[in-house]
Amino acid sequence: MTEALTSPQNTSTQGPISTLLHENVYRIVMRRPERMNSLSREMMQALSTALDEAAADPEVRVILLGAEGKVFCAGHDLKELTAARASEDNGAAFFKETFDQCAALMQKIVTLPKPVIAVVTGVATAAGCQLVASCDLALATDTATFCTPGVNIGLFCSTPMVALSRNVSRKQAMEMLLTGESIDASTAKEFGLINRIIPKDYLEVVVQKYTSTIAAKSAHTVKIGKEAFYHQLDMPLDEAYRYASQVMTENMLAQDAEEGINAFFQKRAPEWQNR
Repeated sequence: MTEALTSPQNTSTQGPISTLLHENVYRIVMRRPERMNSLSREMMQALSTALDEAAADPEVRVILLGAEGKVFCAGHDLKELTAARASEDNGAAFFKETFDQCAALMQKIVTLPKPVIAVVTGVATAAGCQLVASCDLALATDTATFCTPGVNIGLFCSTPMVALSRNVSRKQAMEMLLTGESIDASTAKEFGLINRIIPKDYLEVVVQKYTSTIAAKSAHTVKIGKEAFYHQLDMPLDEAYRYASQVMTENMLAQDAEEGINAFFQKRAPEWQNR
């Protein structure tokens, strides 16, 4: 994931992360392997800022989220949280601010108008697993592992549970939450937590193919589709169909839909205007 970011002139460093925009793909790489890329307040702010920049840039069609080191993300920074206990309220205010900030970050990924793809090459644990579950798609190497181990230290993974339970079945989510045990990439794919398992040697090739395929679509259409997908999930069936029918009607009136259909009939590549 980080091989394309080794050249300083191609990299923008923002605190604990680096970013790179290349061929409509915006790569965000967490670069605190010595702290297991934990979601400190600084890390979450850096990720949030990078996502905002990607959302606002019309050149960005797809966002990749990866990490350096053997750990994709170890969840919340427990040392940072523990240090807050020295305050008069035993850390209560800091804890709330931290978990609220994390919740806002995860929701930003879901509501972002562009697809976000996690690229997991190591361990994704607790809020790190939540981060993977919050992304629209997730690719992982065959050595990646996933877990929600909070129960082992007396801190149930309640916020990771929100994203996890919206990606895998209830019993599978509860198995991970109650046992705190790690699952391998094969089990994570079976559970529905990730999309593809890729041998590490082929990771960059597959990631590029994946992103180029998505980036070639109409950005306007992808934005409409992503928003509609998440919006209809919790609706009753009849309401979901009414909503989706309205979305499709509005989508049909878009210039890119007209262009795409005409291109299909004319057997040519569409020329997207992204509107």
